[in-house]
Amino acid sequence: SNLAYIHPDAKLGANVTVKPFAYIAGDTVIGDDCWIGPGAVIHDGARIGRRCRIHTAASVACLPQDLKFAGEITTCEIGDDNDIREYVTISRGTASTGTTRIGSKNLLMAYVHIGHDCIIGSNCVIANRVSLAGEVHVGDWVVIGGHAAVHQWTHIGAHAMVQGGALLGQDLPPYVIVRNDTLRFAGINKIGLARRGFSHERIAEIHDACRILPERLELPERLRRGRKAGSAKSRARYAPRIHPHLETRHHQTLRIALQRGVNFAYKYWYIGIFHYICGVERQREG
Repeated sequence: SNLAYIHPDAKLGANVTVKPFAYIAGDTVIGDDCWIGPGAVIHDGARIGRRCRIHTAASVACLPQDLKFAGEITTCEIGDDNDIREYVTISRGTASTGTTRIGSKNLLMAYVHIGHDCIIGSNCVIANRVSLAGEVHVGDWVVIGGHAAVHQWTHIGAHAMVQGGALLGQDLPPYVIVRNDTLRFAGINKIGLARRGFSHERIAEIHDACRILPERLELPERLRRGRKAGSAKSRARYAPRIHPHLETRHHQTLRIALQRGVNFAYKYWYIGIFHYICGVERQREG
């Protein structure tokens, strides 16, 4: 469009569509067949692959929201076939790593914020108003529900699902689901794994690995009470195939998080009993 501003030094591929009032800075590369929506802003340092769609008022490679940023030349690298919806903000890197990286075939819904130096895999769905702080790593095929917030330096493993409104401040292993505002497991992402071609046997192995995880982490007895930890034969069969994230890196963080989940559950159990007693007393007074 003649109403868009495209810097003379910008490098645009073949068949790129730029809608009115879009702004494209000079130190940018945009691949073939991209679509830049009205009012979108492509800042210096953007390196955008092919067939990406960047919608109204999205801001790509914007200045990092980091007090340590001193104007260094950094980039934001985006792969192919990404759909970046309205008002998404993607910061470019800082001196820490130099680059913010996003893979291919991702859907970033409206108002998502991707912080500086983040690394996002491919085939991810990040829903509305999700905020990723600086240097967050997200694996392939991850789904993050709306309004979730992820603390800086957090790693999210492949095929995991973070339910809407979650506040994630610790590393998350692959395959699992977390919910609410504490790191509590709701099971493995069976439906997502099946859709991506995982066999029933492989899903069962992942399920067993996550099922015996509390015993391997030596959680308190009150959390394990009533839960079958699996037979010795099952543990011997599946333990060698447990993902390394489940074996080493997350032991302490998961133990702490699960303990907090237990405390959270006990807290609301007591509150429920208290309200029940109050209700009985009101009926007696009535």
